[in-house]
Amino acid sequence: MTHTEKHPVDLTGVPETALMTLQVRATEARRPDSLIDDPMAIHLVDSLDFDFAKFGFTRRQDMALRALAFDKQTRRYLRDNPRATVVALAEGMQTSFFRLDADTPQNADIGHDFRWVSIDFPPTIELRRALLPASDRVQLIAQSALDFSWMDRVDAGDGVFITAEGLLMYLQPEEAMALITECAARFPGGRMMFDLPPSAFAPLARRGMRTSRRYRVPPMPFTLTVAEAADLVNTVPGVRAVHDIPAERARGRVINALLWTLQRVPLLDPLRPTTTLLEFG
Repeated sequence: MTHTEKHPVDLTGVPETALMTLQVRATEARRPDSLIDDPMAIHLVDSLDFDFAKFGFTRRQDMALRALAFDKQTRRYLRDNPRATVVALAEGMQTSFFRLDADTPQNADIGHDFRWVSIDFPPTIELRRALLPASDRVQLIAQSALDFSWMDRVDAGDGVFITAEGLLMYLQPEEAMALITECAARFPGGRMMFDLPPSAFAPLARRGMRTSRRYRVPPMPFTLTVAEAADLVNTVPGVRAVHDIPAERARGRVINALLWTLQRVPLLDPLRPTTTLLEFG
């Protein structure tokens, strides 16, 4: 493939949603006042032969804000555990490794000794292998996150930080809870971070929501209220602490005021996405 040719894409269903979040993140990264520095996301969008317009409106901040929240918590863990392994479940077209491995001031104290395990279905892993730079610190595993055999391939000796960014909502409730429970049992001392849509929108999310005339997001069967997420410390063996992670600072006074209010008024909890960090004992 020459530098002018684009790579074909054959993703459908839930795996295809990775392309939508990629486009939203890359659109934000192209802005002169962008919230996120993500050149690899731009590279991926520019390298793919895909009709991104089908997703509809993509000039949004939400995916960049989510990525920044995951980056911040991963970075905090790596500061204390610089040789840890980060396991990115259903990583899709996320580019977190490259943002955290970049030589930037905010990464100065985490170094380049952490390892990365990227887990996703074979077609997605093939795209990552074809389009992203290889690294001897990145391991690609082509299988479902629900095939728990990936856990046998993770070196947990120096710490483990598991990310489930944009994953759990697409699982059946019993699948999502089984994944959380097994991670807690297998990786004591580790962390797991995940996000879920607002619980108030669960009836709509379960049916699948349209983003345009040509695209409907797949159904999202699983969600937790803020209170249910907090109660995982009591309902899942091995979870010793639960943290409700606030949204990162957005662009614009109005949206920041809205995010601040949603985070601090319990009555409004059902209207905000939940981003949760679990500590395993």
